[in-house]
This record gives sequence, structure tokens and C-alpha cells, in this order.
Amino acid sequence: MSKKILVAYFSCSGETAMVAKQLAQAAGADLFAIKPVVPYTEADLNWNDKNSRTSVEMRTLEEPEIAERVENMDSYDTVFVGFPIWWYMAPTIINGFLKSYDFSGKTVVPFATSGSSELGKAEAVLQAKTSRETNWLPGKLISHDMSLDDMKKWLKELKVI
Repeated sequence: MSKKILVAYFSCSGETAMVAKQLAQAAGADLFAIKPVVPYTEADLNWNDKNSRTSVEMRTLEEPEIAERVENMDSYDTVFVGFPIWWYMAPTIINGFLKSYDFSGKTVVPFATSGSSELGKAEAVLQAKTSRETNWLPGKLISHDMSLDDMKKWLKELKVI
């Protein structure tokens, strides 16, 4: 029996979306965009403005409401969760996404995009949002220019394909 895989991702600039689409192709996975009910504007994303929406969310850990749910989450064995790195962390919408489902018995693999940051403490924070029965595999910072072959190699190393 083959495993069913989902690539769920949050993207504002399109970078994480591009990587997620490549990853879904490499894994033969379904794709789901995590979107807030209220989309982010360019001003919301201004990390230089301490009063911008994203600055406030990351400071207060407020989780924006998610527009849609994965209707058949129970059918997935492995879920890749992708996001850009904001302030060395995953955006708070990812916390809300993880808390919205029961990942018990599933494998979860985080992946991120970033211009300069590493995954940092994002993995540990995200793991705390799911049950102890969730199998977390090490995450990866993925560049948009990672080849399909390299993605497949990583997936094979993880033993998800």
C-alpha cells in the first residue's frame, strides 16, 4: 500500500509556493495552500515597521484565521508543512494550521524558504503544536533552485517515497 502525501504551505511572495509545487511533484503529493482569511498586503509584510501586521503577529504570537481546511486530512500518512522564515520562526499561521488537525500517527516534515535565515528554533516550536504521537522528521531549508532530482534524493533519504 502506497503512502498518501500532502504538501501544505504558506506563501506570501510566491517563493515558498514555487518550492512546494516542486516538492509535491517530486513526491507525487497533493498540494494545499494555507491562506489567511484576510490576505496580507505589502504593508502588512514590512518587517521594518514594528507596527506592521506581521511584526505584531510575530511579537504577540497571534494566529490569523485560516481561510480553508484540508477536507480529507485523515487520508494522509505524511504531511510536509512549508513556510517562509519570519524572525527565525515559522509564521504564526503555521502554528494555527498544526493545532487545527490531529497528526497522531502521521509523519510531519517541515520545510522552509529564506533569504538568509536557517530553520532555527522553528522545528521545536512547531513540534510542540502537535501530539506526542506525531512522527516528526528533520526539516530542511529549501532553495527555489533545488533540482527535482535533489528533492527526490532528500525524500528517499527521509524514506517517505
